[in-house]
Amino acid sequence: MTRTFTIILAIAALGGAATAAEKLQMKDLPPAVQKTVAQEQTKGAEIKGLAKETANGKTSYEVETMVKGKHRDFLVDAKGAVTEVEEETALDSVPAAAKAAIQKKVADGKITMVETMTRGGATFYEAAYTSKAGKKLEVLVKPDGTETKD
Repeated sequence: MTRTFTIILAIAALGGAATAAEKLQMKDLPPAVQKTVAQEQTKGAEIKGLAKETANGKTSYEVETMVKGKHRDFLVDAKGAVTEVEEETALDSVPAAAKAAIQKKVADGKITMVETMTRGGATFYEAAYTSKAGKKLEVLVKPDGTETKD
């Protein structure tokens, strides 16, 4: 949760002004967002957290879930459309070029989590890791292994 929130906030800050997220309960969500969250996106999942975020004048809702012991987080816009999904995955399921790029970046560090991120029809792979020096870092790559910030 904290890691994902930090990433989203950092991405938003790079793209423009961002405001702090506001923690919510299901009843606080707009009806269209409630429908998406409760009826469409969380079947078989445990909701771990809900937050409202505003970036570049646009409001979105972050939903953190656990599905069969794996993280699955997603963003929903104010109209109830899912705009981004992050799903925990195994490094071995990542395309070879992306896996190689992640391993090269991590080097002697330790990978703590790998996620498949889908946004706007594009797929990315994100790895959270701890460097050899103990610093917590992340890397985001395209399927072809190209590192990207967004």
